[in-house]
Amino acid sequence: MFNRTVGLALGALLASTTLAGAQTLTIATVNNGDMIRMQGLTDAFTAQHPGIALEWVTLEENILRQRVTTDIATRGGQYDVMTIGTYEVPIWAKLGWLLPLNNLGEDYDADDLLPAIREGLTHEGQLYAAPFYGESSMVMYRKDLFAEAGLEMPDAPSWDFIAEAARKITDRDAEIYGVCLRGKAGWGENTAFITATANSFGARWFDMDWKPQFDSPEWKETLTFYVDLLNDAGPAGASSNGFNENLALFQQGKCGMWIDATVAASFVTNPAESTVADQVGFALAPDNGLGKRGNWLWAWSLAVPAGSEKGEAAQTFISWATSKEYAELVAEKEGWANVPPGTRTSLYENPAYQEAAPFAEMTLASIKAADPADPTVDPVPYVGVQFVAIPEFQGLGTAVGQQFSAALAGQISVEQALETAQTIATREMTRAGYIK
Repeated sequence: MFNRTVGLALGALLASTTLAGAQTLTIATVNNGDMIRMQGLTDAFTAQHPGIALEWVTLEENILRQRVTTDIATRGGQYDVMTIGTYEVPIWAKLGWLLPLNNLGEDYDADDLLPAIREGLTHEGQLYAAPFYGESSMVMYRKDLFAEAGLEMPDAPSWDFIAEAARKITDRDAEIYGVCLRGKAGWGENTAFITATANSFGARWFDMDWKPQFDSPEWKETLTFYVDLLNDAGPAGASSNGFNENLALFQQGKCGMWIDATVAASFVTNPAESTVADQVGFALAPDNGLGKRGNWLWAWSLAVPAGSEKGEAAQTFISWATSKEYAELVAEKEGWANVPPGTRTSLYENPAYQEAAPFAEMTLASIKAADPADPTVDPVPYVGVQFVAIPEFQGLGTAVGQQFSAALAGQISVEQALETAQTIATREMTRAGYIK
């Protein structure tokens, strides 16, 4: 089995499949379990395509984002296939940085892609990236700890319930923390989680005139709730924990609840990797009674930079890696529960998958519930649930995330964090011409 964190903590793992005389594709990807598993199964691809060799550059999430953004913006040409997400694809396609995926083959069946996922990877009717897996977010929790505490998790919990339950099941002497949440700074790490949460509290990044809203009561309520909850019921050092760190804590039995990506479900229920695999339950991301849940929409996807001279071979690989055939290969080798989730309608109609994956129904419901075009309680001029789909957000989101992380670590107050976030955002949006 493949572990998300094996030897991949913060650096790059360079692994290659080399065939004499073959055209080599350099693939930049993220160090999570589904991508590592794919690398272990690519002999099946190279056996079918002996003229294509694969070289992997596997990076931690924040570093991957930095490297591929720099490379594609400068047309550096380091990578032939990039792993990017729902945020980057429409923006980069509009800028002419990506090749359209118009040569995936007759058997690819793009119409089978889940509409919400496909739409996020499309620009002007053309697919510019193919989803390797899709996700929303949801609550993963320990049924045994809830039973011991006399608690019952609703299918659709409120944030008040989550907070009460987290504090009740925390046992620091036993190293059991009521809740694990992202605290590591990064627009795709803590900012993603907190932004999705803020939506459910009635907060928003900008008003209809693009003026930042971090000085609003809703943002103060959101960040105060988040910081207090993790201080009371979260693990020590939470400000350093991202997806992988919290996954490891949950698998070790140290988290009563973890609210994060639905893709994690197969890893927390896999007995080869998780000590609590038989005790995991699932619920929708929480709400605050305002009509919006704190769940996001994302797809890690494979795309071809416009500067690549190997576009045909790259699309051949992308077609294979995101195909129904690949799903069947994973099912054969690892079991249906470990098939990359959240991309194809046919997977959720497959009885074998439904039986093997107790999280399938909740994952699909969470994906369908996220609405990037209407993410907030009050109207906003932007698209995106856990991000704002403008080019400036990548830097801005990380800068704001650093303030949130500092508040969580106790280095600054919530008020200071929000005041600085407001200043940073106002300066950036004025400089970029959004605020007149």
